[in-house]
Amino acid sequence: METVGTEEEEKDRFSSSSLKLYEAQFFSFTPQTCMARIYSSFHECLCDILALVEKECVRELGKGQSDADEELLRSRARECSRKLQQFLEKRFKQLSERMEALLTSRCFTIPPNVLLPEDHSHKKYPQDIQEVLKLESSLADLHRAYEAEVCARQALLAELEEQKEVQKQLDDILEWVREMQAGWAKEGNGNFQESFRLGIEAIKKLQSAVKEVLIHSKTLN
Repeated sequence: METVGTEEEEKDRFSSSSLKLYEAQFFSFTPQTCMARIYSSFHECLCDILALVEKECVRELGKGQSDADEELLRSRARECSRKLQQFLEKRFKQLSERMEALLTSRCFTIPPNVLLPEDHSHKKYPQDIQEVLKLESSLADLHRAYEAEVCARQALLAELEEQKEVQKQLDDILEWVREMQAGWAKEGNGNFQESFRLGIEAIKKLQSAVKEVLIHSKTLN
């Protein structure tokens, strides 16, 4: 039962209300952590001092005694040191609890009417949760619209590059046609356009004939 009570006390001690989070934001520590560090330092110093006192007592009181008596004296000194340590730690714990209550109520506390510098903007521009959610939703919509605009721009740029490539190919074909037309006129072969049309028709007829020959050869096989 004592263990359960101690755990409940520890939970109450370190609850969000008792920790004074607003004070911790300003001081960068809580009264609990401050007292925990003081208690830890006291415990370390107490152990060091008691060890030195125990060693010195054994050395002074053990002069002229046998090894067995000196060992018995060392054991009794260790037991006395342990009891003294428990007594002093219990007293200091009671004192630390009073100190913690005093620090919490008198020193490490911020009055309700005092506002930290980083929170002045919230006082100057108060906004309820609905306005904040509305702004966040608007920002999300703008971000999605921006991403859609970027995707559309990239698609247009890609299409423009394709059009440039097609235009380049068309320019090359026109240049080749002009060169052929110039060469045809130079050789005195008559009207280039009419000859070109007749050549295209002959090529089509040749392709049809080749197709028929292939079909006929497959049939024979």
